Amino acid sequence: MLPYRTTSPANAKIVHEGQACVVKDDNISERIYTIREGDHLVLKCLVKGHPLPQVRWTKTAGSASDKFQETSIYNETLIIEGIQRVQGGRYYCKADNGVGVAAIKSIRVDVQYLDKPVLTVHQTISDVRGSYYQEKTVFLRCTVNSNPPARFIWKRGTTPIEQSKDQGVDIYEPLYTQGETKVLKLKNLRLKDFANYTCQVSVRNVCEIPDSSVTFLLTIGTTPPALRLSVNESLVVDPGKDVTLSCEVTAGLPKPTVIWSRYLNPLPRNSLVRNGTLELRSVTSADSGFYNCTAANNVGNPAKRNVNLLVRSMGNLTFQITPDSNKDSENIQMGRDLKLSCHVDAQPQDKVNYMWYQNEVLIYNSDSLIVLHSDPDMAPGTSSLEIIDMKFRDQATYSCVANFPGSTVPELRVDVNITQNSVTPPILTVPEGGQVVSVREGGTTDLVCLVDGKPRPPVLWSRADKDLAMPTGEWAVETHDGRLHLTNVTRDLMGAYRCQTAPYNGLNIKPRQAQVQLNVQYAPVLDPVFQDVRSPNYQFVTLRCIIQKSNPPRIASVRWTRNGEPLTSLTPHPQENPQLKFKLDPSNNGTYKCHVSNGVGSSTCTFNISSRPYNAEFYFDTPNPICNLKGNNFSYNLQWTQSEPAATDRIIGYWVNVRNMNQMNLFSKQIDTKEPVKGSLMSYILTDLKIPLSYEIRLAPITTYSTGDYVSRTIKYTECDIPNSNSKYSYLKNHVCGFEDKHICGFSQDRGDNFDWTRQNHLTQNPKRSSNTGTEMDRSGTKEGCYMYIEASRPRVLGDTARLLSPLYNVTAARGPKGSGRLPYCISFFYHMKGKQIGTLDVWLRVKSIASVDTKVWSLIGNQGPDWNQANIIVNPSGPFQVVFQAIRGSGYEGDIAIDDVSVTKGKCKQENSVSNTVMGGRAAPNGATKVSALNHNTF
Repeated sequence: MLPYRTTSPANAKIVHEGQACVVKDDNISERIYTIREGDHLVLKCLVKGHPLPQVRWTKTAGSASDKFQETSIYNETLIIEGIQRVQGGRYYCKADNGVGVAAIKSIRVDVQYLDKPVLTVHQTISDVRGSYYQEKTVFLRCTVNSNPPARFIWKRGTTPIEQSKDQGVDIYEPLYTQGETKVLKLKNLRLKDFANYTCQVSVRNVCEIPDSSVTFLLTIGTTPPALRLSVNESLVVDPGKDVTLSCEVTAGLPKPTVIWSRYLNPLPRNSLVRNGTLELRSVTSADSGFYNCTAANNVGNPAKRNVNLLVRSMGNLTFQITPDSNKDSENIQMGRDLKLSCHVDAQPQDKVNYMWYQNEVLIYNSDSLIVLHSDPDMAPGTSSLEIIDMKFRDQATYSCVANFPGSTVPELRVDVNITQNSVTPPILTVPEGGQVVSVREGGTTDLVCLVDGKPRPPVLWSRADKDLAMPTGEWAVETHDGRLHLTNVTRDLMGAYRCQTAPYNGLNIKPRQAQVQLNVQYAPVLDPVFQDVRSPNYQFVTLRCIIQKSNPPRIASVRWTRNGEPLTSLTPHPQENPQLKFKLDPSNNGTYKCHVSNGVGSSTCTFNISSRPYNAEFYFDTPNPICNLKGNNFSYNLQWTQSEPAATDRIIGYWVNVRNMNQMNLFSKQIDTKEPVKGSLMSYILTDLKIPLSYEIRLAPITTYSTGDYVSRTIKYTECDIPNSNSKYSYLKNHVCGFEDKHICGFSQDRGDNFDWTRQNHLTQNPKRSSNTGTEMDRSGTKEGCYMYIEASRPRVLGDTARLLSPLYNVTAARGPKGSGRLPYCISFFYHMKGKQIGTLDVWLRVKSIASVDTKVWSLIGNQGPDWNQANIIVNPSGPFQVVFQAIRGSGYEGDIAIDDVSVTKGKCKQENSVSNTVMGGRAAPNGATKVSALNHNTF
């Protein structure tokens, strides 16, 4: 084992694993991933580097003005299910391991879509008289949103319109339009112009997106919509009433569609819309608002009508007593003016009627009593009663009554007793000891301001810092008794609170104010909360617990424990930052805790003290780690580095534990090493591993006194790691696909079939599956080996088809040697068709040229027995081609079909025990097969 120093900076590459139309490079070497809207986007960031880099995904939109970093995901694989057009843009994969500069790769995701077009009809602006089409020019406007830009085709009836052949039309693209737009202008309307017009849009089948179209019938009677409302544009109703709003269509052809909506809000839940009528049941004040009725038939502009619905409501009724403001008075005095004001929060505010009474007698305006129905010196909707040059006879009980005339909404009333003794200015005080209120975090408390006066006004609470809101989120909280109740108090609520008298329901004078300080007590805040400390044995270790803040700041006690047991002899002075120093040995490793209390609560610093070594770090960038051995065995070059090797006692070796993924432990052994150096790469060769099994490898460092924690990784036999081989898997070099990798060798599912092929092995099979169909193992007979199969159970029905497409194979030579015609290729694969209800397995050759040409080259029907059989097919393609495996479901669920070990090689097939297409027509098929045929392969 030869250690050598190694760290390597991060390296990244982006690959796709989801649905894609095409992935290509543009002129600046950036990859472009084209995908259809609604498909699944899967991007994987393949990273290299040691230590293994951390991956972060970020995104920028397509233009610089859009918000940066719309998404951020810390994972190697980025998955977006059902991608939408707004999720297109540039995606970045950043890989960073702290060595050198982080690696950043990008890929641009282009989401393709085509909406249904919208066709509208317009007239020239100057024509506003008579029928809609007195003007002889009509414009048909077709608008669509798409990516890439759509191509437009106009048709009259079923005949495409060509501007060069019809002088009566003009087709153009207007400026400053939303989306893509094409206008068909019909000049000097002719009789033949009254017809069906179709706007067909196409993105040329990109991503297999079909064309879309919209049709409009233009007649001599075509007119824009017109509406008439059944109610006034402003409607005031009492709560609890049923409201019916009708929109009558008075004109429009085609027949307009009527839609009701509500400005800024959805329609109420109790609403019902039918035949242009909106019905609201038992309305409340929450149903108030603007309701919009819109009629549209794609001719001209939509017709719109609005109704402002106001549901009457009344809130709290408040009053104010204002002494003579000209004299700066705060008391009622004879011979001076006095104003009483009354206000109610209502809807509609301007419809409220106020009436004033003196000792239950209605007040009319006089020289000494003046009623202001809307006081300009007060808030809108406030009524006032002015008492001029107050005399003894004016001392009385005054009443303010607010109502809606003719409404069922109950009236509100407030009574105010006005005498020299019944009205006194308020006094606001904080009770003794209440200037500072202390409470433990999470507790409950009251802030108290006592108010006295006649009448006694409410108390308003707010934060002394005007930039801070109250705990409820409001800027001020009203209390009737001056007590502010706080629950679940947190430390961010600490600070000064202001209480002041309200200017209503009492004297309208300068408010009285006071302050209360809230002191929130909490347990000490310590650092570190947790720390892992490693040290060699028989060296001194110092543990420090820093007290960052505490309320109260005085520390009541400090207590140290080890593994839960107190360390009384090592407790330092309680007012200092706690510190513990001791010599580490194998007997005193463990968990040390420092418990710090300030009388309110206790907090803890936790230290995990150990002489055990740090973990090993696997090296994932070993070049060609796999080497083949005789038979079905292979070896693996396992490499790693040791994290902080000098932090603990000298590392003398490692435990290596190997088990396969069947939970079987193969071996566990100790390997000896030289003392690791930080950054040195360690190696060990694992031998006698079985193809194609996967293994979990566990590794732990060893010192003289202890063993570190195990770290684990999975190693997997992969086809691409085998440059040469003499085993039975040597055919991997010849492009044999065993479907062992989740990428399934570049094969893909056909979008135009009924269901998909499924990758499976013995370990992932459904335990409740039928034993009368399907295979137990892959072609090699291993439980871990994978294969592709179709599941014939529900919801599959007779005739359902699944197609699996190979990668595209390029034909490098047009003709074979010595003028023997086209170069032959051999398609070889193994199939498994066991079951009494087996359907059909077909093989098609898809040759790519100007248009794809599919030719069936092999077919097999019915039960073929419990064994895997091989088929060899010779084909002579005329250009680049794909192989298509098509399975057709039979008459029942006992019809699973599987394939494995697929290869496509140049030259003719080597004939072995197989079903081959070198025999034309049919032959006797094994185990009750109903038909096997090989088709003429020299005609495509």
